[in-house]
Amino acid sequence: MNVPLSVFTFALLQLICAAVIAVSAVVVAGSVKYVSLEDQLLEEGTISVSGRRTCRLYCRVGIGFHLQIHTDGRVNGSHEPSQLSVLELFAVSQGVIGIRGVYSNRFLAMNKRGRLHAIERFTDDCRFWERFQESSYNTYASVLHRNHRTGRDWYVALNKRGKSKMGSSPRVKSQHVSTHFLPRLNVHDLQSVRGFTITDRSKERRKNQPPLTKPPSQPYRDVNAETGKRVQTVKYWPKFRFG
Repeated sequence: MNVPLSVFTFALLQLICAAVIAVSAVVVAGSVKYVSLEDQLLEEGTISVSGRRTCRLYCRVGIGFHLQIHTDGRVNGSHEPSQLSVLELFAVSQGVIGIRGVYSNRFLAMNKRGRLHAIERFTDDCRFWERFQESSYNTYASVLHRNHRTGRDWYVALNKRGKSKMGSSPRVKSQHVSTHFLPRLNVHDLQSVRGFTITDRSKERRKNQPPLTKPPSQPYRDVNAETGKRVQTVKYWPKFRFG
């Protein structure tokens, strides 16, 4: 059966167009709403499979607090780790992540006023820039909201009492310890991670070595041949004077 070449060309063009177009039209209540392919993957839960980390975010401000997300939408910090502080960090794009509470099943978000809260569905308010600081801590800044006049980023921060701070506050900066978070792996995750041990071979070599023996004592050189007693000799060093 001979099929003309134009049919193969047309089918190939359809496949290429379907792969390139990343925006699909979804009809909602009689109106057309454009949803990107990235948002569809987030709703389906497939985008969180790649680059997913389950950990706790530890802030070193004050006595040290773990960021926790409550079921009622509140966001604060707790000194002792709990179920609410177990978070899931997943990659959205290059340098952009989302934070979800595993127990509360809510996403961390920042509104247009800079206030932190938790919502049930992932939106643009839930996107944060993850940056690594020189102090080995991470900072999380909102992608959507910032100071449009100065261009200053709004960061996720906790105060010294463990309450969430307003990201729009001029005191919330990347240099302040209230914005520094350290991801801590969960204890259950550490059990599945392969580890290794280092054996110090120098201790084994010391055990295998024979014990040290003292050399035989030699007779004193300054001994009187007649009496056999040791004679103390005094050495005089000549002094030279110049000039």
